[in-house]
Amino acid sequence: MTGLPTDPGAEAGRGRVALWLDPGELRGLAGRCCCPDDAGEETKGRCGRPCFRAGAALHKGGH
Repeated sequence: MTGLPTDPGAEAGRGRVALWLDPGELRGLAGRCCCPDDAGEETKGRCGRPCFRAGAALHKGGH
């Protein structure tokens, strides 16, 4: 793994919580969007952010 370790205090200060998933679970999340075709941009953004972050976590972790 590359980069600095996560600082739990700093993340909590940003209002974030830890979510530990194995690579298979992250792959499932990264490739899944349940938005209907007519979803608005706000809905697509809420769906897309966790999918993007799951993919980024896999990349950073070398998976």
